[in-house]
Amino acid sequence: MLTVGDKFPSFELTACVSLESGKEFEEINHKTYEGKWKIYFAWPKDFTFVCPTEIAAFGRLNDEFADREAQVLGFSGDSEYVHHAWRKDHTDLRDLPFPMMADSRHELMRALGIEDENGFARRAVLVVDPSDEIQFTMVTAGSVGRNPREVLRVLDALQTDELCPCNWNKGEDTLDPVTLLSGV
Repeated sequence: MLTVGDKFPSFELTACVSLESGKEFEEINHKTYEGKWKIYFAWPKDFTFVCPTEIAAFGRLNDEFADREAQVLGFSGDSEYVHHAWRKDHTDLRDLPFPMMADSRHELMRALGIEDENGFARRAVLVVDPSDEIQFTMVTAGSVGRNPREVLRVLDALQTDELCPCNWNKGEDTLDPVTLLSGV
């Protein structure tokens, strides 16, 4: 699996972006959100149980990510048509404010190293900086949902470009190595 310090791979995928007729799909590639932080998260497959809880939670925090110049991008190996049908069918997914990308050829999940032995995406999240370098990764077991608020907290810490202690939250003091070394 790619990890911190690795370059996020190039990709071009079709995404379900809306339920509005004629505006359902867009092509998204590695340059679409150039210069922004990107929050990529993968889920195993559509029409499952844990996945919509996470997707909806990322959707509820979308404005907070956007306030930090970060674009949320979700994907699985399902097609854009399956994403569209799921959004239409599932109340919590109808008004998602971010793209659901279709990695139906599994090229992105393979490039990231997150395709499992059954051909599904692992439950992974990657925070990528504006220069497309991976700054944070997390993968959970398929039965364990992620915490999008924790991803937001990590993004806040990364954007300080300072030393952040355990459980640090935006607005709290960061660590000053000079003060720590001098014992002041």
